[in-house]
Amino acid sequence: MIHHVRIPQDRIGVLIGNKGLVKSDIEKKSGSTITVDSIEGVVQIEGVVGGDPLKTLRVAEMVKAIGRGFSPENAFVLLYDDLLLFEVISLSHLTPKTLNRVKGRVIGRNGKTRLVIENLAEVKISVYGKTISLIGYSHNIKAAYDAISMLIQGSPHSAVYSSLDRKRRAEEEEQEQEQAEW
Repeated sequence: MIHHVRIPQDRIGVLIGNKGLVKSDIEKKSGSTITVDSIEGVVQIEGVVGGDPLKTLRVAEMVKAIGRGFSPENAFVLLYDDLLLFEVISLSHLTPKTLNRVKGRVIGRNGKTRLVIENLAEVKISVYGKTISLIGYSHNIKAAYDAISMLIQGSPHSAVYSSLDRKRRAEEEEQEQEQAEW
């Protein structure tokens, strides 16, 4: 099975890595063959014949994540855990001035807002170009997505933090109740 993924020119070096280490590491751990067209920005991922086709899909997701600004270390988790998802929020509909304001609100001063959302929602966040990307479990991505949507709509940071904290506490209580039932 062959997949083609387009990534930005400035992320090709990150995908290949120093002396090709990242690319070869992906190939080794996934059993896939990766061909990078650095002129067009197209990455071809070819799975092993008779191999796991889902692994090839996970490698394609991983390459997309690297292309959307994640470090290879953060993107590698997609290869190991089938329950992790990669989600992209497009901001291309925003004007340049609004885009910069929204990106600033999501990142926060010295990256504080991004870190708080990452910690409370237990996701990884990358703000790159006209997108905000998330890696995490489905329920965690939903919480982070809602928080980011609130920030985009102009909600105060404190309201976003308390909303995330409430969701996290409700989830913890739910897990405690499930454990108590067993």
